[in-house]
Amino acid sequence: MSLLKETVNKIKPIDKSLYDIAQRHLDNLTKPPGSLGMLEEFARRLVAIRGNKNPSIDKKAIFTFAGDHGVTEEGVSAYPKEVTKQMVFNFLRGGAGINVLARHAGADVVVIDIGVDYDFENVEGLENKKVINGTYNFIKTAAMSRQQAIECVEVGIKLANEYANKDYNIFGTGDMGIGNTTPSSAIASILTGKAVSDVTGKGTGITDESLQRKISIIKAGIKLNNPDPQDPLDVLAKVGGAEIGGIAGIVLGGAANRIPVVIDGFISTAGALIAYCIEPKVSDYIFAAHNSVEKGHTVMLQKLGLKPILNLDLRLGEGTGAALAMLMIEAGLKIYKEMATFVDAGVSNEVQN
Repeated sequence: MSLLKETVNKIKPIDKSLYDIAQRHLDNLTKPPGSLGMLEEFARRLVAIRGNKNPSIDKKAIFTFAGDHGVTEEGVSAYPKEVTKQMVFNFLRGGAGINVLARHAGADVVVIDIGVDYDFENVEGLENKKVINGTYNFIKTAAMSRQQAIECVEVGIKLANEYANKDYNIFGTGDMGIGNTTPSSAIASILTGKAVSDVTGKGTGITDESLQRKISIIKAGIKLNNPDPQDPLDVLAKVGGAEIGGIAGIVLGGAANRIPVVIDGFISTAGALIAYCIEPKVSDYIFAAHNSVEKGHTVMLQKLGLKPILNLDLRLGEGTGAALAMLMIEAGLKIYKEMATFVDAGVSNEVQN
């Protein structure tokens, strides 16, 4: 049995009775019922996901996958593809946005070369999991083979298993890849059934004219490759990206290990959507970090049935939104575990009529 199939078979539905157990405890804390809103929901979900009435978040990992994209040849990004490798080095030096915010959140950043068109050799601190030296230009041919797409997903699964075995108890996803809003928009259109123009934005900040060209390129790539919307691996292979596949693997592997996965923005959500279309039960294990300014992000979150935690006009990627959202999720857990009950505090919880 393949690792992908074995992992999918391990993903079980959440035990909904654990939500009720957690809610009863929350209702006994020194506050009006439900008064801490989504913070209470975070705690309920953590209890149910972990299958533990007293869960912990004490080891956090954010997986930042890097990959290049052949479609950048078409001028879909404001930056050249060389920026991908340059940013990988920046991550490893600890100087990028994700490094700053992960330190703030107390999370470890795991940087993975899954598809960069550059040979890093044995750079210290880099997880060398390269499947492809950048995808192919999908308006000329498929972005990668089906086998390569599966390998990308399985890279993510293996990392999820490895870090689960190291006792990490919450994962975040991030990305780095110049041009990767283009394959993400293609995935969003195909798997949600929305028009390309409804899910495609300006990415790193292209002009209005370039946006129209980007939309035309995505349409041409979909028409040429004719990906099957009922087969998410076919979609990933034909118009996707290596880092998107790796993120899908983290989502699947996290769910199989009963570990919550905090997805970042537009590209991470494209990966999560691939995972969801492979196995819909993963949505119970996902926290949506934020609502990106990319117009297709909301569409994908709606398909996943997820409500974003933050709305800060973010569009950086890297896992930055996931790092920030982890702080909110942890705050909800601290309320659940550390706030006094009415009995403990000697406070009356009787409501006056």
